This record gives sequence, C-alpha cells and structure tokens, in this order.
Amino acid sequence: MSQTSAGETFYVTIGIGREIFAVPVSMVLEILPTQQVFRIPDAPAHLDGLIDVRGRAVAVIDLRTRLGLPRVAGDEQTRIVVLDVPLPGRTLAIGLTADRVFEVAALDEGRLEPPPDIGVAWSHDHILGVGRHGGGFVAVLDIVRLFTSDPAVLTAQRAMPAARDDGAAPTVRAA
Repeated sequence: MSQTSAGETFYVTIGIGREIFAVPVSMVLEILPTQQVFRIPDAPAHLDGLIDVRGRAVAVIDLRTRLGLPRVAGDEQTRIVVLDVPLPGRTLAIGLTADRVFEVAALDEGRLEPPPDIGVAWSHDHILGVGRHGGGFVAVLDIVRLFTSDPAVLTAQRAMPAARDDGAAPTVRAA
C-alpha cells in the first residue's frame, strides 16, 4: 500500500448510500463510469456480470448487495472501481459498483479501530477497521477477505487468465 512518512496509508473513498468505505489505492487500476455488462446465467444477485477492461474480462460486483444492502438503480455518479486483488499465486481482477467515488484520502493505520463490538456475533470479516476522515467514519474494506469468501467471484474468474504481476504502479482514472 502507498504510505506517507507519518504512517498514513492512501485509500480511495467510495460511497454506498450514506456510508463511506475505503479501498487501498494500491489495488485500484481504474475508475470507470457504469457500462453494459455481460450477464452470467444463474449468477448470484451481487455478481452483475463481466466487462472488458483493456482486453481483460473483469467480474463486476454490486458492492451494495455484496454488503447485504438493497440494490438501487445507478445514476450519473455511479462508478465501477476496478481493482487488482492479490491472492496466493495470482491476481484477481474485480470491478466494484459504487454509488459514487469521493477522493484519495490518507488514513492513519495506527488509528484504525476494529469493527464495533455490539455484544453479539455478526459477520464483519470484510471490514479491516474503522477510521475517521472529514468529521465522519470510514470503513476500510478488507478486499481480499471480501472476495476470497465469495465462491461466485472465484468461479467467474477461474477460467480467466491471471493478471501480470510486474510491480507497475496502478493508474487511477476518474471518469
């Protein structure tokens, strides 16, 4: 991940409803406007389908439904955040549909709090921690866990060639 000298890490902040989530800028390849997707028959509700990104098939996940929230119609602010997710032995290309993309923000890794303890067990494996930015909370997503536990994504990507891992810095393009 890209870090500043003060122990801060850079994240792309994205909005889902009123909530703000963050993904490591080091994983972000591109930020695209919404586009037509190739629908995969019998896919789960959160797997929208596939798009072509520079000759590479990329599975597109509706982040709202993956997080258990209701699906909403996209608008002019809706974006697809294309990520390269490092997995053991390969890199998985994933597109996340988000309601909007805000900015690249630095969060202090040492000040991230664990997901809240609400007194009962609940699945929060996909949240790495909660930070503060701009007077509010930002949930930092554990992207690897979010998708390695998703058999639909792994199945959709299984037959696709793995991305080259040549160490080149990702390019972030906002639409």
